[in-house]
Amino acid sequence: MDQIEKTSMVDAAQPASSIPQDKSTTGDDKALLPSTDRPRVLVVANQKGGVGKTTTAINLGTALAAVGERVLILDLDPQGNASTGLGVGRNERKISSYDVLIGAALIEDAIVPTKVPGLDIVPSTMDLLGAELELATVQRRSHRLYDALARMPRNGKQRETSDAERALTARPYSYLLIDCPPSLNLLTINAMTAADAILVPLQCEFFALEGLSQLLRTVERVKTTLNPRLDIQGIVLTMFDQRNKLSDQVASDVRSYLGDKVYRTVIPRNVRISEAPSYGKPALVYDHRCAGSKAYMKLAAEMIQRERALRRNAA
Repeated sequence: MDQIEKTSMVDAAQPASSIPQDKSTTGDDKALLPSTDRPRVLVVANQKGGVGKTTTAINLGTALAAVGERVLILDLDPQGNASTGLGVGRNERKISSYDVLIGAALIEDAIVPTKVPGLDIVPSTMDLLGAELELATVQRRSHRLYDALARMPRNGKQRETSDAERALTARPYSYLLIDCPPSLNLLTINAMTAADAILVPLQCEFFALEGLSQLLRTVERVKTTLNPRLDIQGIVLTMFDQRNKLSDQVASDVRSYLGDKVYRTVIPRNVRISEAPSYGKPALVYDHRCAGSKAYMKLAAEMIQRERALRRNAA
């Protein structure tokens, strides 16, 4: 928590009221696009590693694109697994999220199209490891990503390679998913400061519950000091093994504690999900009929329903 306290001191001159609030909704229930002047920004985060953050980000993004949404994934993990998992090689990452954070490039110039229609990514490189040190004395260091997104055109950067691609890139992004590193550092704080809500993948094991409690405290601290908009969008139970009684117990405990914040859809342990990244493909492209792919499609549908309900309640 010391990182947040230090960061909030640096940003103390930035009043909470200066953070733009979402505009009123259109009330059109059929429209899936958020009724704001920017995409709906969701952070996929958990301070515990190995819980399925990157897997959830790329497969949820793919599922949303498959049902007609236009999605941008921002890889904010120095390991770059989301970039690799979507088939973006190291030689294609000429401009990365690191360049965006330090102010060397605009975010739209860092966007790389994936092989999934409607799904783009801002890739990452190992340079992100040094970003925290480079930004240590920079003003508004926890708002670097927020400021970059505020300047980004709603539809990113139009591509002129074909009529189909030109028509696709003329559409605005409806969702921006940020894949975070498994730690509370300046990268994660930047993501939470820029986000509307946080999506938490939670592995169905005992130690995951301890990590969840710490994460919830972190979210409350960020909400108090940096981003009053931030909310828990949902908890996604991952790596669920129906043969293991512990999985059922963890799921039951989380649901009793967080209620409707926990998605009904659970992501099972699935070999095909584990194999897909080695082929540079989301599981939904690698094997759309496997249990994991079907679960992510159900999760996308449930998330869209939840987003619609939020807009209706805000109207």
